[in-house]
Amino acid sequence: MEDKKKRVQKTSRRGFLGQALTAAGTAMAAPSLLDRAAIAKETTQSNKGEVNVKLTVNGEQQTLDLEPRVTLLDALRDRLGLVGSKKGCDHGQCGACTVLIDGQRVYSCLTLAVMQEGKQIVTVEGLAKGDTLHPMQAAFIDNDGFQCGYCTPGQICASVALLDEVKRGCASVVTPNLARPPQLAELSEAEIKERLSGNLCRCSAYNGIVAAVQQVAGQKPPSPAATVMVTEPQEATV
Repeated sequence: MEDKKKRVQKTSRRGFLGQALTAAGTAMAAPSLLDRAAIAKETTQSNKGEVNVKLTVNGEQQTLDLEPRVTLLDALRDRLGLVGSKKGCDHGQCGACTVLIDGQRVYSCLTLAVMQEGKQIVTVEGLAKGDTLHPMQAAFIDNDGFQCGYCTPGQICASVALLDEVKRGCASVVTPNLARPPQLAELSEAEIKERLSGNLCRCSAYNGIVAAVQQVAGQKPPSPAATVMVTEPQEATV
């Protein structure tokens, strides 16, 4: 009976010491666990992979938090609401997403937004001055340079850049004399078509597009009215 009582007391003492050590260990570990939880929370919140990007778009500075892999096209459309630039192929093959960066035409689907800090980005929305259309925008309307209109923003931006390139003396692969680049007044249809070959129009409004460029270049574009020539079939003679 006495041995049993000692065993109960011994077990009770052992249990007490175990409980005390457990409580002490918990008290010592709790601050460390809390600190780790706080660090993990902060890491999760700040480790989204986003970076702060400052873009100058159509003369206004925009500050965005973007993942480095976000394209300029997606940033313009999804984050800034500038949906004029269209996502056609998303592979740099159709030109519907063409914008101007420091005056040069660029496929915005192939360039990253984070690479454009400090540069001047102009989309089709930034070409007009208030209610006054850019001359190229007005020329596209005058010459029926579009049908469905999906490719038109990219076509217009590319056409604006085209004329600036000619003014700077840039030659193309069809320029006959590289020592004497063409002037705006003598820009041929072949030159215009070659320089716009990176912008596709699935509606095939190319004649109107070329005419629009000719109009802004100071040339007299052909009449938009189609010329139909009808001749009587010649009778075969024996």
